[in-house]
Amino acid sequence: MPAATTQTRQRIALFAGSFDPITNGHVDLVAKAVQLADRLVVAVGIHPGKTPLFSADERLAMINEVCGPLASAAGCDLTTVTFADLVVTAARRAGATILVRGVRDATDFDYEMQMAGMNGTMAPEIQTLFLPAAPSVRPITATLVRQIAGMGGDVSGFVPAGVAARLKKKFA
Repeated sequence: MPAATTQTRQRIALFAGSFDPITNGHVDLVAKAVQLADRLVVAVGIHPGKTPLFSADERLAMINEVCGPLASAAGCDLTTVTFADLVVTAARRAGATILVRGVRDATDFDYEMQMAGMNGTMAPEIQTLFLPAAPSVRPITATLVRQIAGMGGDVSGFVPAGVAARLKKKFA
């Protein structure tokens, strides 16, 4: 009788966003996602119609700096990429079968359900996983962080220390 072989399939998840800049809310979701996946791909969306505060390379560097240690501690491989097409196309390119999406409130949930439905129709092999944001980070958005930093406010409670320093330098 032949020996039984067990093949384990790697769980690859993709977490997409603009990450301009990465916030404590994003970090909360990454910390949860690395517990669920063997490899997490954090994908920075590049949109030609938008002018980000930080370049794609700066955003990738901040993500690696902040999230690399979280992934390592969880035994999860972290990859960072950029994409300028559909998120399901980026997920397929990465070999991901899971899309990680954060949900802060009912408004997010309604929007994310619509996106999950559309993505599921285009790529039925990719499942959307909703992760609730921790109560302490629910009000944080990158847009508000940029606005507060741009007006000289203290954003240290909303972003990792290295990101706060980069924002201060950007707006100096």
